[in-house]
Amino acid sequence: MKLTIKKELLLEALNKVSKAISTKNLIPVLAGIKFEVKKKKLTLTASDNDITIQTVIEAVNEEDFKIESEGSIIIQGKYILDIVRKLPDEFINIEVVDDLKILIYTKEDREFNLNGISESEYPNISLEESKKKVDVKAGVFKNIVNQTAFASSNEESKPVLMGINFNIAGNVLECNSTDSYRLARKVVKLDKESEDSYNIIIPSHNILEFVKILGDDEEIVELHIFSNKILFKVGNLKFESRLINGTYPNTSNLLPDESLMTVNTNLNDFYNVIDRVSILTSDKEKNIVTLETEGNALILRSSSLEVGRVEEKMLVNKDSEEDIKISFSAKYMMEALKSFSTETVDIHFVGEIKPILIKSKEDDTLTQLVLPIRTY
Repeated sequence: MKLTIKKELLLEALNKVSKAISTKNLIPVLAGIKFEVKKKKLTLTASDNDITIQTVIEAVNEEDFKIESEGSIIIQGKYILDIVRKLPDEFINIEVVDDLKILIYTKEDREFNLNGISESEYPNISLEESKKKVDVKAGVFKNIVNQTAFASSNEESKPVLMGINFNIAGNVLECNSTDSYRLARKVVKLDKESEDSYNIIIPSHNILEFVKILGDDEEIVELHIFSNKILFKVGNLKFESRLINGTYPNTSNLLPDESLMTVNTNLNDFYNVIDRVSILTSDKEKNIVTLETEGNALILRSSSLEVGRVEEKMLVNKDSEEDIKISFSAKYMMEALKSFSTETVDIHFVGEIKPILIKSKEDDTLTQLVLPIRTY
């Protein structure tokens, strides 16, 4: 195997696939990246058994990428990434000598010798595509994940809640994420109807890694769904993740049908007030803030015996004469608010011990729910 490639081209591909390398992996070969040169293209593959990422660089322009001989080798991921990143040269030569010795050199007499691993030791990775796929625009997909993933659980005792639930029927894609204390729901219309219905759970950590390497918002993300895994395909990139086994809870039961009152407020103003009031909360995890309505004013308070107390008042639009007093986690409320990219939000209150619903007339695809905290 021998090739000359533009540094930028190789580094971009390595940055993508290296997200699948785990330093904690018990199988040493999985700390490597598989380089395969065949039929005028370089295929890079990395896997940690949980996710697998593969990208292809085509040798269409000899000025950027020239192949002299075909072959394949496993190169230690950490070292090849560091070497390519730190080399100042525009072009990099990679050559396999004596079967498992890798020579990385440039015209400017910079040279690295690395020990490679035989490709026969690497697991057989097929990254097959299904006959039926679901297409979603990359920009829409990023929004789905960024507006829901934060609400999933980190507790390994609840594996089902550590993922995002994707429910696809017809041309509707509904995504839910919950840790039992809050819920994020995003419902989008697909451009094309799905032939089959799907109800799957994708690990949040994996899907967040995928979103990090998504580029142009107009690109199409293909979803190839199998019984125990999902393959995302975008251009020359393939990203495969395992699915979480189990049944996702019916989150529709959490959404209240009626509301006692709705408060309409400027999103940034409301967020900033909660942010300031939460400074004096005593428990950084729960950081409880109490909200009380008084006519058209919201009064937000928090206190700590050791530190002191804070109170701030803001004027809002309210659709009812009713008043309410309710406590909630400032952290959860702020994360819910941050998921909206609108100017205003509607906060729906149902009762002092009932869920708080956050929506916006400017974006009816997104719903956030935060459970109150009893303070007595």
